[in-house]
Formats: sequence, structure tokens, C-alpha cells
Amino acid sequence: MTATVPLPRRAPLPGGRVPRASAWARWYGDGPGGLGWPTDGGSPLALLTGARFDVLELPAGAGAALLRRIGPTGPVALGDGRMRLLVAAGSADELPGLLEWLEWGATGSLALGLTALGAGDRTPAPVPPWWPAEGVAQGAAVWLRPPEPGREVEATLPALVPFGRAAGNGGSGDAPDLVRLVDAAATECHRARLLHRITLRTNAQPLAFS
Repeated sequence: MTATVPLPRRAPLPGGRVPRASAWARWYGDGPGGLGWPTDGGSPLALLTGARFDVLELPAGAGAALLRRIGPTGPVALGDGRMRLLVAAGSADELPGLLEWLEWGATGSLALGLTALGAGDRTPAPVPPWWPAEGVAQGAAVWLRPPEPGREVEATLPALVPFGRAAGNGGSGDAPDLVRLVDAAATECHRARLLHRITLRTNAQPLAFS
């Protein structure tokens, strides 16, 4: 009779926690108290954009300056040197036209490093704010301004709004409208590029000795 080797058992996590993939998927998805956001179900988990929200991406340094300048926004994440701001679904399609209207040029996003993710795209799922720090991999995407379970995210997102109406997709007035957000983001990306060029030029100059 051939001996059967049993499959290795998965060690339980401290405190009885479920494995990360399952816990994250339930929190982001339709689990108890979940956000109801579509995910790809993979590992590492990714959020699908274009349904509940789109994502505006820019370099992290420019993003930090933007957050200081713009004030309240919807949820904001950071990862891989990129700042990711959740904006209203459909905003990704509006970005090229907005940049051209704001006189940044139709292809300005390529030079500025300002891009958007919409329908058919995905973005890394940031570490949930309740996940223990010791279980976070170095360089993983994290929330700077996390979403609030039980609160409709659409009401907090920057969106295109008719002139004179309150900003925010739900009319809450907390978030800037999309035009103001994109203009401020493009400005901070441009400033960051200029500063980078000046720094490179300064470092390349030979030292002067008297």
C-alpha cells in the first residue's frame, strides 16, 4: 500500500486572523462592513477602476505639495513613488480635455507625469488601515486618507460639476471640483519638474575655487 503524504497545514495567524488575501478582499468587497468595491480577486489584490471611482496619479513629491495646497479630498493612497487620488468615475476620460482646456496641452499629462486610471484599469489595493504594521511589506501601497466603511465613497470624490454647484460628487462641498484639482495637480507636477531640472543642473556644475 502506498503511503500518502498529508498536505502541509497552514499555520494560524496571530490573534486568530484570517490570511491577508481573504481579509483584504472581504474589507474591500461585499463582506460585513466592506466597502463594496470591485477587485480582481488576485494576490496581491488590485482594485478595479471605472465603476465606483477613477484614480488620478501623480509623482509622490508633487502629490504631497498638492495635498497641502488643495485641502480636503476623497481617499488618497501612496505607493511605488506615486500619489493616487480617488476621483469620480468617468474622470479619466475627461483628463486630456481638461488639460488642454487649462492650457497644459492635450498631451500634457505625459510630460507632467499626471495620469488617470478608468474603465478597464486596476490599481494596487492599499494596506487597510486596520492591518498590523508588522504584516506590511516594505514599499506596499498605503492609505494616506483612507475610505470610511459604511460611507458612500462617491459623495466624497472630486467630480465635474455644473458652474455654481457645490463640489464633490454628492454635493457635500468637502472635495474640490475636478477642474480645480487637475489644475492644481498639473501645477505641482510642473513645479516638481522644474525643481528637479534646477537640482540636476546645479549638481552638474563644477566647483569654483578662488
